[in-house]
Amino acid sequence: MLMLYHGSYLAVRKPDISYSRDNTDFGKGFYTTPIKEQAVKWSERFKRRNGQGVVSRYAFDDVAAKTKASIWEFEYYSDEWLDFIIACRGGEVSGNYDVIIGGVANDKVFNTIQLFLDELIDKGEALKRLKYEEPNLQYCFRNQRVIDEYLQFASSEAL
Repeated sequence: MLMLYHGSYLAVRKPDISYSRDNTDFGKGFYTTPIKEQAVKWSERFKRRNGQGVVSRYAFDDVAAKTKASIWEFEYYSDEWLDFIIACRGGEVSGNYDVIIGGVANDKVFNTIQLFLDELIDKGEALKRLKYEEPNLQYCFRNQRVIDEYLQFASSEAL
């Protein structure tokens, strides 16, 4: 079992993709990370707005999921990763993947992508600008069945 974390303003005991936003890094889905500190940072933006941040923890049966679900993993920032981020942030649903794993595009993503689309910077420069300075990783669950079968709520912690 792999432990994953989700930062929010409330405990998310039963993740439901229908509440997810469109136009995010890997498209509409439930986003988690194996890095607790990253989930804490995600929840801090809610804490600033709503006065409360909560990190929920889940056990993900990644071994079973790999045999029954379609999983795509970006092992590093690449042209393929950038193309996928641009498509998803532009509202294009790309691929029929149940789970997508890869790096997080940083807060400057919109400006960087616009510079790239306007051909003011090339892909190499865009990738360099989009990388985080510190380690990060996200798991985007895009299929409710996969969440229901392989992701189990374990606990939550108010910050």
